Amino acid sequence: MRRWRPAGLVTIAAMAALAALTTGAAAAKQARQAAEAVAPRTAGEPIMAIVSIKGQQVTFYDADGWILRAPVSTGTTGRETPAGVFAVIEKDKDHHSTMYDDAWMPNMQRITWNGIALHGGPLPGYAASHGCVRMPFGFAEDLFDKTNIGMRVIISPNDAAPVDFSHPALFVPKKDAIAAAPARADALSREADEAVRAADETKKAAATTAREAASLPATLRNLERLKKSADAELAYADKVLTAAKTDQARTKAEELKQKAATKAADAATQLDTAKANAQPKRDAAAAAKDAAKAAATRKAEATKAATEAKLALEPVSVYISRATQKLYVRRNTHKPAPDGGGEVFDTSIEVPVTIRNPDRPIGTHIFTAMAKSDTGLRWTVVTIDNVNEAKDALDRVTIPQDVLDRIAPTAMPRSSIIISDEPLSSETNYRTEFVAVLSNQPQGGFITRRPTAPEVVASQDGWDDNGFGFFFQRNPNPQPQPGYARRRGSGQYWQPQQGWW
Repeated sequence: MRRWRPAGLVTIAAMAALAALTTGAAAAKQARQAAEAVAPRTAGEPIMAIVSIKGQQVTFYDADGWILRAPVSTGTTGRETPAGVFAVIEKDKDHHSTMYDDAWMPNMQRITWNGIALHGGPLPGYAASHGCVRMPFGFAEDLFDKTNIGMRVIISPNDAAPVDFSHPALFVPKKDAIAAAPARADALSREADEAVRAADETKKAAATTAREAASLPATLRNLERLKKSADAELAYADKVLTAAKTDQARTKAEELKQKAATKAADAATQLDTAKANAQPKRDAAAAAKDAAKAAATRKAEATKAATEAKLALEPVSVYISRATQKLYVRRNTHKPAPDGGGEVFDTSIEVPVTIRNPDRPIGTHIFTAMAKSDTGLRWTVVTIDNVNEAKDALDRVTIPQDVLDRIAPTAMPRSSIIISDEPLSSETNYRTEFVAVLSNQPQGGFITRRPTAPEVVASQDGWDDNGFGFFFQRNPNPQPQPGYARRRGSGQYWQPQQGWW
């Protein structure tokens, strides 16, 4: 029998220890995997989904609480799923990745245009994706038809859940405003249609009178040329008559002169008439142009009013950033994006906001109106970065009164207020709800992806600020305001290269 030397014994012991560690690690990973669950009640429409990176679990909530729960597999080291605030912006039943060799991602629900999504996939029991949130295949399939574009998706570094919350700063709708909103939207829509029709008619009339006025100089020049020619013929007839030596020659010369005189008189009359009519035509063209401008202004105002009235029937989302000291408002217009993919979100409100002690962190808190209540709305809060308590965060913010007057009276369930230290991500554009990532958490899967294409300013066929708010190209790497101290971690944002890919 061979005797093991001490070195061999050490090697065997090390291998055994390594095997034990590997087995233990695998068991620990597997132990973290949650089980699928369905709430023992009739589920309503999902309002939000919360993904726990720590717990490798996703939970969906309706107005009355959680309804669905399942294990997930988020991004692995170096390609971590970004923690932050997102929303479903596109759905594809049979999606194949353009980034990862046509990889199958069934029942895909996109939350960023640069490739982060919820979808069905293999679940080894631990983080293993390239940044997406994989869900069980069957769960993703059953879920697909239950969610809508705009549903909030919150990705938390730790376990998080909505907690009932009340505060004076939260929107309190007015019953009268809510009741009157549909009729008001219909009436303003009709007014907008009439304004569009009137604007089109006055524009055509202005174009006609403008063409007539534009032709006046050439017409006058032509008549002046004809009169000058007729006068020359009359002068020539005079010379012929003066030079006539015989009665026959004088008779012919007098006939020539009579014809020339008649022609010259007609030319003079036509010129005088054209000159007399020219100014009224110029005045009519100017008046038609002014009328067209006024009609276009009425059209813009009526369209804007109709759009705002229609948007008042939609849940409103508000984002307050300590980094930029701004308040942003978004609503889904449910209009398809003009460049394809997703729907257009109105972005017509972006204003400065007052935050008390702006140099002190505030955390990231998502306040959501879950349902109607006796006092207006029942709210919850989800905190994913608890630097500051949710109540204290709201206490520190003063929302401009004019903004409140525009959005609070008709606020409805699924409306939300997000308060965060973070600026809006460069992923936030006219085809997304608010996108914000926590700068103190890994963002590998977010950073390694290409950015979305720059936003386009749409034409005046209903996509400009007269229709759906102003669309603008955000700075992909927004700079904090003076006094803003980025807390734990440096926070990485995509750095733009020269041009867009």
